Amino acid sequence: MNARLARGVGFAAWAALALLQVAWHGWWVPPQGLPLAAALAIALVPLALPLTYWRQPERALLLAGMISLFYFCHGVAEAWAATAARPFAWIEIALAVVLVLSCARTPRRRAARHPR
Repeated sequence: MNARLARGVGFAAWAALALLQVAWHGWWVPPQGLPLAAALAIALVPLALPLTYWRQPERALLLAGMISLFYFCHGVAEAWAATAARPFAWIEIALAVVLVLSCARTPRRRAARHPR
């Protein structure tokens, strides 16, 4: 897989992870003891943090990959529990893994060494 394709797959997985959070907490399994807006804010604000690097797509994807590890853990916890959200948890796990693996396939720019 070339770097451009890996970056595209990573950005697609990042967007799909955000859409999954909206669908999961907004429609399919709404929160019980928390307002919907608060649940969506908790789920989406971490995924929005990498947007601060919108001019540096490699850094944005790397930060999104690191943040997706939280969603991986959340998915494992939800899949472990016997709840109605188990299928969504497996999707969340898969998207987080795809996002992290796409970060591994995207080459990093090396910093130029400046002689002193």
